[in-house]
Amino acid sequence: MIKVAICGGIGSGKSTICQMFAERGVALYDSDSRAKVLMNESEELRKALIAEFGEECYIDGALNRPYLASRVFGSEEQLARLNSIVHPAVKADFLRWAEEQEGNYCILESAILFESGFDALVDCSVAVLAPTPLRIERAMQRDNATREQIEARIKVQMSDDELVARADFAIVNIHLEDVEKDVAELAYRFKMMTNE
Repeated sequence: MIKVAICGGIGSGKSTICQMFAERGVALYDSDSRAKVLMNESEELRKALIAEFGEECYIDGALNRPYLASRVFGSEEQLARLNSIVHPAVKADFLRWAEEQEGNYCILESAILFESGFDALVDCSVAVLAPTPLRIERAMQRDNATREQIEARIKVQMSDDELVARADFAIVNIHLEDVEKDVAELAYRFKMMTNE
C-alpha cells in the first residue's frame, strides 16, 4: 500500500478533495483532528505539554486550546516547542494507523506537510491550490473569521509556488466538476502505482 499526502493552505479545499477520495472508499487520516484527539487522550503528551506550558494546558482533564494558542501565537520559538512535542506523536499514530488499512493506498491530510516533515512518511504528495481571493472567501465563511485574520494565516503558510515545487501532483480547486475529474485521474494513477 502506498501513502499519499494531500496538502494545501487555508481555504484551498483540502478537505473537499480528501472527502472525494473517502467517497471512493480510500482510508483517510486527518492529521489535524488526530493531533487534537491525541493531545486530549495521550497521557504521555499530556505530561509533556504540562511540563512545557504549565498546568493551565488542561481544564477538567480537557485540553485548554485557547490558553495553548495564546502561549504559542506570535512566538516561533514557542510554536516550535509545541510542534516538537506533538508532531512525533502524530507521526507514530499515522504510521500505526496506515499499517491497519486495506486497499491500494491511503491518504494523509496535512496542512503543514513539508513544514512538519510529514512528507518523509509518504510515497507521494498532492498540493491543493486555489486563487487567494477564493481561499479568503471560503475560510471567512467556514471559520466565521475576518479577512484580516485569514490573510494573516495565509501570510505565514507556504506559498502555492513552493507547494507546487515540492509536491508530486497539484489540483486547482475552483470548479467542482474539474476537481472531480482530477481526483478520478489521480485515483487511477495511485492504483496503478501500487501495481508497478
